[in-house]
Amino acid sequence: MHWRPRGLVRSSDRPGSRRLPRRLVQLYAGLVLYGITMALFVRAELGVIPWDVLHQGLSRQLGVSMGTVVIAVSLLLLLVWIPLRERPGIGTLSNAVVVGLVLDATLAVLPPVESLPVRVLFVLAGVLLNAVATAAYIGVHLGPGPRDGLMTGLVRRTGGSVLIVRTSIEVVVVVAGWLLGGTVGLATVLYALAIGPLVQVLMPRLSVPLDR
Repeated sequence: MHWRPRGLVRSSDRPGSRRLPRRLVQLYAGLVLYGITMALFVRAELGVIPWDVLHQGLSRQLGVSMGTVVIAVSLLLLLVWIPLRERPGIGTLSNAVVVGLVLDATLAVLPPVESLPVRVLFVLAGVLLNAVATAAYIGVHLGPGPRDGLMTGLVRRTGGSVLIVRTSIEVVVVVAGWLLGGTVGLATVLYALAIGPLVQVLMPRLSVPLDR
């Protein structure tokens, strides 16, 4: 056994450090996939996911791309983290930027569709793949997304339940986004009902153990 000064820990001894390459690959794959699924909902025109109702409404009012709004809102939310005493990680900062860039890039190459069956397929694929993406980036334990951190910070500071806090946040952003011109539809409702159970099923399969 080799002696080391107390408090000095090699990077290779940190929990999960040996799996860091796999964690980084999974993180960015998850974030890219998340941005793609957001574009699928936009092109389906049957309603977007709750936070995207706000993003889409702001995009239409400000005349800028939806991805730009996603990035701007993410950075503003990180400022809200300061009084909530949330700590961002590399996954948090990556989420704030990568998702918006991928969303704009996907919308640039994915044309609008008129066929209703294809639009429904976009929604179903979007819900399932978004759950995979969510479980993938959460499962690497490199920091929550800006919106997830807002929820956990408010839960800790207010003492409210996750269900009440998350539902309250999403109701506020959906209503605000709808008033700004964002799209609310059946896809919005389907996503809200299905995403939790799907992520719960997928998390054990995509969570990366942090033990050495």
